[in-house]
Amino acid sequence: MRLLMLGCTGFVGRELVPVLLSAGHELTLISRKSEKLFLQQFTSSKQLSYLQADTTDKKSWQKESILSAISQAEGVINLTGEPIAERRWTQKHCQKLESSRIDTTNSLVNAISELKRPPKVLINASAVGYYGTSPNSCFTESSPSGEDFLAKLCKSWETAALKKPSGTRLLIVRLGIVIGSDGGALGKMLPVFKAGLGGPIGNGKQWMSWIHRTDLCTLIKQALENSAWSGVVNGVAPKPVRMAEFASELGKSLSRPSLLNVPGPILKLLLGDGARVVLEGQNVASNHLSELQFRYKYPELSQALTAATKL
Repeated sequence: MRLLMLGCTGFVGRELVPVLLSAGHELTLISRKSEKLFLQQFTSSKQLSYLQADTTDKKSWQKESILSAISQAEGVINLTGEPIAERRWTQKHCQKLESSRIDTTNSLVNAISELKRPPKVLINASAVGYYGTSPNSCFTESSPSGEDFLAKLCKSWETAALKKPSGTRLLIVRLGIVIGSDGGALGKMLPVFKAGLGGPIGNGKQWMSWIHRTDLCTLIKQALENSAWSGVVNGVAPKPVRMAEFASELGKSLSRPSLLNVPGPILKLLLGDGARVVLEGQNVASNHLSELQFRYKYPELSQALTAATKL
């Protein structure tokens, strides 16, 4: 299948791109990163091409190279978006969070809607932040959206994707915390834990709904190739855990202590409202993945952390 991919040159893409190439797919990646940075990440392949563009800029979508790539695509993967919990949520940064997701997805959907033969499938990312936060509730794909900033952001992002052409199958993947050693939340925690200074963040009672990056990549590959995959799936492993258990398991996998709490107020000073993503979690399950009989390689947190930390 000839694929157009957005937001796939980062943490998830480092594993996803080789997986899809190995499966025989032809890929065109669109990213703001320079071609030089791109080539440092991925081995050159005749199946792989690259276009540099700012997908939040509507003018980029009028470039002949972009229009040509869109017209040839049989499938589209859209994972684009500024990182959620790495900076303070100033008004300017919140606008970037929204624009990188909503404006890009609106432009993408508008472009494929003008085609005589739109792509067969669109896989669009979202996040479990769609549900808001709760210390006690368990959320599934049928649960309503929350009311905080991140929930509204995810809802608007999904609404943009839902405007796709009727002939294009859509799968929205609400991502949990993606586990891999070279990025994401775990990538930031590892240096601290390896130094023996790790521990729970906040009170340790907040839920963490997670998925190993390998399982996420398998999920996306299967969704591309199997027409039964449509609608919404929560991209999470079967057993979410509390932050305290996550820290404990990470300490065990590294043979390091995990006793030093990171006080919530310190994180709030660093990230402002963005600290809510880390300090207030949600317990998310995936009924849809169970119905699809998806087989996880890493269904248990201990397995996922061992695999990630032994690389």
